[in-house]
Amino acid sequence: MADNPKFTLADLRGLRAAGQKLAMLTCYDFSTARLMQRAGVRALLVGDSAANVILGHPNTLPISLQFMIDITAAVRRGAPDCLLVADMPFGSYQASAGSGFRNVTRMVQLSGCDCVKIEAGASQARLVSRLADAGVAVMAHLGLRPQQIGLLGRYQARGRTAEEARWIVDLARRMEKACASAILLEAVPPPVSAAVVEAVSIPVIGCGAGPACDGHVFVTHDGIGLSDRKPKFAPKLGDVATPMINCFSEFVRMVESGKYPAPENCYEMPEAEKEAFRKRPPL
Repeated sequence: MADNPKFTLADLRGLRAAGQKLAMLTCYDFSTARLMQRAGVRALLVGDSAANVILGHPNTLPISLQFMIDITAAVRRGAPDCLLVADMPFGSYQASAGSGFRNVTRMVQLSGCDCVKIEAGASQARLVSRLADAGVAVMAHLGLRPQQIGLLGRYQARGRTAEEARWIVDLARRMEKACASAILLEAVPPPVSAAVVEAVSIPVIGCGAGPACDGHVFVTHDGIGLSDRKPKFAPKLGDVATPMINCFSEFVRMVESGKYPAPENCYEMPEAEKEAFRKRPPL
């Protein structure tokens, strides 16, 4: 991957045109970003789910814009060739198109992201359009929108009624008309995602949204054993938690048994300096 050109939104549109699927993962730090790029992951989402899996909050609402900027910049440094999408946190874009524009452009300037994601309602169409006019790519997040937890009460799939499904498809059309560059569709039944893909010409990334989407993303921690609970749409990719626990336990054993630090873990002092120190110790 490191020898290949940077993957861009133009490449994503090309995949859609060719009927090929994009694998996308969430990422929150430099080291993991490096590994993902080496593994051939071509697109990364720095999600506000960092509030849950990194900071331990029960929902995504407490995370700050500055924190999101900092971790997005770290991911950018780790994966310079990936398409990088940055999540705009709760409260950073909802107040007005003006304040939203300022916060989004701050994110782009300071993090180096290629695209920003916002949880979009009809009222965000003006902001999406204004950002597009300024050259900022926007991924509109539809379906389940976790930042609405205060209204929803709990996370649950959306679009299960015909009325709500039609509303999601109509909102997708509005976002494309406002010049959104892509759509992220979370937790909707396959017939709804298929209808959205049919209704718009921009790429649609699914997050628990069925096979019709042009690409798929989920919270990485949910698929590698680092979450206590995971949604049904998260695949099980492996278990990194158990070997990590084993490594940490081994360090505890080494320290408690006196095997660490061993001589090879210590820095040496020249014999002449040791002798001088012994003859004239500190007062």
